[in-house]
Amino acid sequence: MPGRRAAAAPPLAGGHRLALLQGSAELFAALIADMDAALSDIQFETYIFDCTGSGADIAEALIRAARRGVRVHLVVDGVGTGRLCSPWPERFEEAGVRMQVYSPLGPLGLLFPKRWRRLHRKLCVVDGCVLYCGGINVLDDLHDPNHGVLEAPRFDFAVRAEGRLVEEAGEAMEQIWWRLQATRDARRHRLANLLRDLRAAAQARQAERLARGAGDAAGSSHTVPGTRAGLLLRDNLRNRSRIERAYRRAIGNARHEVIIANAYFLPGGKLRRALVMAARRGVRVRLLLQGRYEYFMQYHAARPVYGALLAAGVEIHEYAPSFLHAKVAVIDAHGEHPWATVGSSNLDPLSMLLAREANVVVEDAAFAADLRARLVDAMEHAGRVLDPRAYGARPWGQRLRDRVAFALMRMALWVTGNRY
Repeated sequence: MPGRRAAAAPPLAGGHRLALLQGSAELFAALIADMDAALSDIQFETYIFDCTGSGADIAEALIRAARRGVRVHLVVDGVGTGRLCSPWPERFEEAGVRMQVYSPLGPLGLLFPKRWRRLHRKLCVVDGCVLYCGGINVLDDLHDPNHGVLEAPRFDFAVRAEGRLVEEAGEAMEQIWWRLQATRDARRHRLANLLRDLRAAAQARQAERLARGAGDAAGSSHTVPGTRAGLLLRDNLRNRSRIERAYRRAIGNARHEVIIANAYFLPGGKLRRALVMAARRGVRVRLLLQGRYEYFMQYHAARPVYGALLAAGVEIHEYAPSFLHAKVAVIDAHGEHPWATVGSSNLDPLSMLLAREANVVVEDAAFAADLRARLVDAMEHAGRVLDPRAYGARPWGQRLRDRVAFALMRMALWVTGNRY
């Protein structure tokens, strides 16, 4: 909104313990272990909650926790998930798992642009002590809702974290929960419940502030010599551009290498210029992008921006074995100031302008080196290098589809009143 100042990005804090997790197999094993050990509270947000295959293991863990008295709050997106298929809603209700749908679609679906604002972040906080954040939905790595069984696992990452950023995530999730609860009660004209929800939301925020203050006074039980990290949240109020600005700042400070893996890549002009300028000053810039056709807009709208990047010397690798769903980056992993991010935010207009997103930013040599090694391995063994000459000589039919998709994307942005 013109004239509104964006909130400054929070400074990174030390004292975090972080573990990089690749794919749902690694994530689900760690997540289930923590949920099975939960004593009081599980907060869970995801875009897709699909109970096919290993996704059912997450559902069962939530049910087990609720049955032993743990407070379980689950929020899913109205487009990514909608309503779970039977018998899961009934089983959740019987066990005491409380579930809400963020912006459920009405009869007109996505016809109105305000419905394009989705809950795309993937977060879980257990007992206020452990945070999971990344791009991995509750979705089996070898199953796709639109394409069925996959030949190879989906390529994606998440991070398990302990430290100050857990409190920040928990507070943000608590606010969303009570906002949804209050909205539902208001629509049903339940005034008494609405007032109760508003009081509960205020009490939850106050409890978080008191807990944080107590932690500061005591030196914080989570404060140990460890990794510098921070949580970046994107919303449609004050935190509209935190994640993009963090990317641009890190790319602008790069001295040796930039590696980005992103599923839906259609960066705005400022971010494209940052990548081009980095390549022109001698930084090696490598992009690992989606190589398989998934959606018309996602696949074709990105192609027109490749030309300027390739001309500047940016290397583009297209992931081939399966669907790439990662939203990660690592910059100067072996330099003096290593920087990495793992999260839910794509570098496209939907994530940068409309969706609620969450990324963890890390300044740690070991973490950055680990992520870099996994991305380099994927580029070298599972990626196809895009040849600038082949790109320039692609058939006219493909060029036409690319331009049509790009124009449709720009038109959609114009409808929402956003510039990108």
